[in-house]
Amino acid sequence: MTNQPSMEHPLTAVLVGCGGISRAWLDAVRAIPGLTMTGFVDINPDAARTRAAEYGWTDAVIGSALEAVLAQTQPDIVFDCAVPEAHLPVTLTALAHGCHVLGEKPLAASMDAARQMVAAAQSSGRLFAVMQNRRYDANIRRLAAFLRSGAIGRITTVNADFYIGAHFGGFRDVMAHVLLLDMAIHTFDAARLIAAADPRAVYCHEWNPAGSWYARDASAVAIFEMSADVVFTYRGSWCAEGLRTTWESDWRIVGTEGSVRWDGAAGFQAEIVGERGGFFSTVNRVELPPPPADARIGGHAGAIREFVDCVRTGATPETTAADNIKSLAMVFGAIESASSKARVELTTAE
Repeated sequence: MTNQPSMEHPLTAVLVGCGGISRAWLDAVRAIPGLTMTGFVDINPDAARTRAAEYGWTDAVIGSALEAVLAQTQPDIVFDCAVPEAHLPVTLTALAHGCHVLGEKPLAASMDAARQMVAAAQSSGRLFAVMQNRRYDANIRRLAAFLRSGAIGRITTVNADFYIGAHFGGFRDVMAHVLLLDMAIHTFDAARLIAAADPRAVYCHEWNPAGSWYARDASAVAIFEMSADVVFTYRGSWCAEGLRTTWESDWRIVGTEGSVRWDGAAGFQAEIVGERGGFFSTVNRVELPPPPADARIGGHAGAIREFVDCVRTGATPETTAADNIKSLAMVFGAIESASSKARVELTTAE
């Protein structure tokens, strides 16, 4: 991974889906040397035209049909900011045109769709990755580097709490599995990064607490069995008033030689064993080193920089869809478990 994007290979890109989230993408894109937007696609062409003008790409092709815009522009990359249900056709179309694809989370609206997309990418020889922007936050990179150093020994347990009383209004107030579908993918994917482990099975209970302003279940507790004998527990709610956690959740990571607490922002506490032998071992407070120098840090900007650099160098993005599908499996596995009231084994195979 290089620290500066290469200027040896100028690239062009088309954006699909010009809603509000596209601004975070385009803010990052226009800061990357040698990357030019040549097309904007939206079911509402006026939205595409507005977004192109807002960012100064007035010569870009505007359209409502991806096929037509790709035929005109022949871009290297497609950025997919469409709704989840559209990820499958957008990705398959882009790959068929020889484009690399970076798509908004979640990877797909179903596991079957995700498998089709991953298989198509593998057959095409093009890159296909997912925008898990929270992986690229400096604080989680700092935590992950500390854990990889072995400072707390072998990780055995990862716990995450997500409690936010979010009064959205609109579609979220009535959607099924609102917490698991709309937000938990971030925490589940973060747990995989923190634990350096993959999901094997899950048991999940979902419910709607008294006083909830949601029509459907807005709280959940899940226990994930992970590789390397790690257990990850998730407790969350969209309708918890008071003592709000950060959007990144509140974490405790337990290892054989100590533990770390992370508040999801810049707050860390770590203690490691100093001496054993008594009822309680003596422990020493330690400070986490600063985050590593890493061009990937920076949320959306870090993820897009990494993806573009991988297109240029032939490397593989951290959030390649072939890996990210494991995080998606955690979401749909938790929903299946909550619905069936049973433990569910997780697999990305059909």
